[in-house]
Order: sequence, then C-alpha cells, then structure tokens
Amino acid sequence: MIEKENLPEYKKEISLTVNGKNVKAQIDCRVTLAKFLREELGLTGTKVGCNRGECGSCTVIMDGKPVYSCTVLAVEAVGRKILTIEGLTGGKGKLHPLQEAFIKEDALQCGYCTPGMIMSIIALFDRNPHPTEGDG
Repeated sequence: MIEKENLPEYKKEISLTVNGKNVKAQIDCRVTLAKFLREELGLTGTKVGCNRGECGSCTVIMDGKPVYSCTVLAVEAVGRKILTIEGLTGGKGKLHPLQEAFIKEDALQCGYCTPGMIMSIIALFDRNPHPTEGDG
C-alpha cells in the first residue's frame, strides 16, 4: 500500500483567459478543463454528461474552436482563451440572441445539454455565418 505522504505532487500553476478575464490558479495537473471551470471557477453552465467526449454537454470554445472540456486537461488550456456559456452575455446579463432563440422556439428539451449545444452552434456561426444543413 502506498502511503499518501509518499505520493508525488501533481500541482502546477496555470494562467489562461476565461470569458475575457485572466485567471491564475494552482491546480492538480490531472484535472480536466470541465472540472476546473465548474469547481474552481464556479462556472457551472458547463455540464458534464458522459465524461468521455461523446455527448457534447461540456462543449466550450477554446481559441475559437469548440472542444469537449471533459477531454481537455486544464493544463492544456494554459495561455488559451476559453469562452463558456456564461461568457456569452459579455458581463451585461442579457441573453445572447441564440439563447433567446432557443427559448422562443422551445429548443431546450430537459436543458442539461443546452449550454453545450449553444456553444457548438456559436462556434459554427463564427466559422460560417450562413451555414446550410450540411455544414454542422
């Protein structure tokens, strides 16, 4: 049996930009970006469903591209720009037009994976403002 005091430290200081704010933290190198966002930063809009990159509920935008934050280690996000569902308001508290459209069209289902769907669509619109059905 390994004694806890003999275990190596897996801590590292990270620095990244989350929703336009510079963030520094001392974290365990094994922590996923999803867990870091939720537990360290309190950004609970990023949901963790399958925890293996299949369902998309944890989707955030990293440097302009959608990523499954449950499959990215927080240390891999060092120096990157992360946008979460909370960052869509720009700090103004008003819903993004896509969020309003989801509400208006009753596209929420149970709502758990809605943030991930919205972030994926935002990334698509950023890449192609006039997508067709085949562009998804």
